Amino acid sequence: MDETEDLMVLVPALLQSLEVLGFVARHLNPTDLYELIGAIGEPEVALADARPRLEEWPEHLGGLRTALETASDQALTSFARLREAAEQGDGIRLAYRALRGLPLAEEALYPFAAQMAPIGRYFLQTGVRGDAGLLERLAQGSRRDDVGVAHFDNEAGSRGGFSLYVPETYATDVAAPLVMALHGGGGNGRGFLWSWLRDARSRGAILIAPTAVGETWAISGPDRDTPNLSRILEFVMGRWNIDPSRRLLTGMSDGGTFTYVSGLESGSPFTHLAPVSAALRTPPSTQAAVRAHEAGGTRARNTGSGGSAPRSAGPASS
Repeated sequence: MDETEDLMVLVPALLQSLEVLGFVARHLNPTDLYELIGAIGEPEVALADARPRLEEWPEHLGGLRTALETASDQALTSFARLREAAEQGDGIRLAYRALRGLPLAEEALYPFAAQMAPIGRYFLQTGVRGDAGLLERLAQGSRRDDVGVAHFDNEAGSRGGFSLYVPETYATDVAAPLVMALHGGGGNGRGFLWSWLRDARSRGAILIAPTAVGETWAISGPDRDTPNLSRILEFVMGRWNIDPSRRLLTGMSDGGTFTYVSGLESGSPFTHLAPVSAALRTPPSTQAAVRAHEAGGTRARNTGSGGSAPRSAGPASS
């Protein structure tokens, strides 16, 4: 059996399927669901045909095999559920649930981004996928133990933890910009991390994706989340070199509303705010101190795990 040939068949089919799921996530709209699913074609067919190639891989390739199996199965399940949702009268909830497989697939694949160029390109914005120098720096930096993806008390179902991405190009003597991205209602930071990872990896930003202490952010009532965000930020700033003039707080839906609630407090450590699809509930008293950009009119990727900022798409496997 030729595992190299298997990879040449399966990986492009897998990455193209993930790109299409990302497209669906960015354009998901209750009134257009049936037309959207009809417009994407059937990219999962090639993936389903290639998936059996992994079944006879030798034991020494078990790590890669498991990652590809997990990512493939999550993608195929997502497509099956999306097509089921399109046939339902109120299928939008099913569609949101179907897209939960996308970040799970991406999490399974990311450990191989430095070793396999097509996967490495997938996790970049389209405009820099041809930057050979960047790809080389990312690959070289991946050998360090202070970079990459890490999770802190942020397993599925847990609350109050966070997920972290430190770009492989990080240098201790250069202050890095920081993005803290807040998921939507009922979501979690572990899934939401992948909505922003391409941008952070392409631009050299440290990315924090926390999970709300409660079922959603403290947009009313006692605020348990702001102290937790401060704790998380202090932890990261104590271990990595953060640019004090470039600290962005952003969020989607409930996370966007809480970006206003927490970010406009007089003692907020954030220099920039970017709430997405959010509601400004009270007049801000500190607007002059913070640069804010509301992206309420953009289409945002919503993976069912808490929404997302807009993502670029394009072929990663070429």
